[in-house]
Amino acid sequence: MKIPIRNLYYIFCYAWSRFPAGNQLDVGIDDCPDIPNLMAKLLLENTHRLTRRGLDRGYVNQIEELRAPRGRMLFDRMIKEQTLRRGAAICSFDELRHDVLHNQIIKATVRSLIEVESLSKPLHEELGVLLLQFSRVSDIRLIGPLFRRVQLSRDRQTYALLIRLCEFVFYSLMPDEKGEGTLFAEILDDEVGMSAIFEEFLRNFYAHEQTEFKVKRDNMPWNTVALTEGADAILPGMETDISLSSSERTIVIDAKYYKETLTGRPGSPKKVRSAHLYQLFTYLHHASYRYPGTQVDGALIYPAVGTSIAADYQIAGHRMRVVAIDLDRDWREIHQDLLGVPKRPFIATGVLPPHCS
Repeated sequence: MKIPIRNLYYIFCYAWSRFPAGNQLDVGIDDCPDIPNLMAKLLLENTHRLTRRGLDRGYVNQIEELRAPRGRMLFDRMIKEQTLRRGAAICSFDELRHDVLHNQIIKATVRSLIEVESLSKPLHEELGVLLLQFSRVSDIRLIGPLFRRVQLSRDRQTYALLIRLCEFVFYSLMPDEKGEGTLFAEILDDEVGMSAIFEEFLRNFYAHEQTEFKVKRDNMPWNTVALTEGADAILPGMETDISLSSSERTIVIDAKYYKETLTGRPGSPKKVRSAHLYQLFTYLHHASYRYPGTQVDGALIYPAVGTSIAADYQIAGHRMRVVAIDLDRDWREIHQDLLGVPKRPFIATGVLPPHCS
């Protein structure tokens, strides 16, 4: 799947809760030929915002030999190292520094991007200059669990975006065949990784761009009666990707990222994956009991390039819509199509049962 860079930019922005103002691209995004250059551009742009107002600082524990004691003296080490003979004490104290984990992650990501072979020369040079501004930040080796350890206050949204971007870069980079540099994985072909981004993109898009519905992930209980003691405990969870709800209507949206929207055997007509319909139907069936007296609809939303699908159904009293959004168009058209998914009336061809009406 080859999604245009300008539309990937919007997808990443919404997925990482950074909403572009007025559907306008930041200057220079169109000049990025591929994802590595786009990531470098975003990293530079957002890190410059941080450095202009000052990098974040935090208390970092220090252990030093001092002639003027401060903090807590470590007597065991002082005796072992006989520091009193030198007129010094070994002290442990907290000091406010820039050398905190989130700055270390950004610095390590800048270093990683500098090694990407396909990076343009201007961006490569800008990253090198940016690295100098992190001279007081320690060098660390990035590993996956580090990203979960970052703790940010609510007023640090720029940092939150940067950490998400750094995590994306971390999981996308791989060594080149010569072992001399790094390459970006074909992230758009990674259906698992892109599925999470596409889902977050849609959820945040609907949360930000419309006011008719409340947007959330919905944990729905199974409409079951356990006939065996403890049987409820082994039922799997049932959480929707996206639920849009108002006083009169609930729409369950399942986000599906696949390189090919429809599937089928060679020579046979392509069709919607049956497992996707089964899953959505299960959500709708249980949602109709959870939200009695409201209309419960469902939609499967896929990304597509060069084609689009819009098909409405009524299955066992539930209205469903299958939509493939063509991402190879102007963003304003994509924006309107996405807003139209919950707004356009679903086609009704029969009488809904009482708990679905």
